[in-house]
Amino acid sequence: MATQATAQRRFTFLQIAIALQTLTIFLQAVSAGLLLTTSYGELLHSAGARVMYGASVLYVLAAVLAWKPGGGSPRPIWQASGFLVLASIQVALGIAHVPSVHLPLGVLMFGLSVLALARR
Repeated sequence: MATQATAQRRFTFLQIAIALQTLTIFLQAVSAGLLLTTSYGELLHSAGARVMYGASVLYVLAAVLAWKPGGGSPRPIWQASGFLVLASIQVALGIAHVPSVHLPLGVLMFGLSVLALARR
C-alpha cells in the first residue's frame, strides 16, 4: 500500500497581512459603490477606510517581523512602508473629497496589493 504525501501549505504572517490588505481595499471599492447608491454607504466607506489603514499598518509590522528574526531582505519593509504612504494619501484625499485622484489611486493600490500578494 502506497501512502500519499500531502503537502500542507502554510501561510506566513506577511502573506496573511498582504491578503487582508488586498481584501480590505477590494471591500473599499464595494463600499464606494454603495456610497453612490445608498444612504449608509458613506458610513461603510468611512469605517472601511479605517480598517484598510489598519491593514496597511499590519502589513508594515508583518514585514518588519519577517525581516528582523529571519534575517531576510528588507525589501518588503520598503514596499509596505510605501504602501502605508499611499494609504495615508488616499485617506487624506478621501477626507478632502478629491475623487479625481482618490479613485484612480484606489485602483492603483488594489493592483499593487494584488501584485504583492502574487509575489509571496
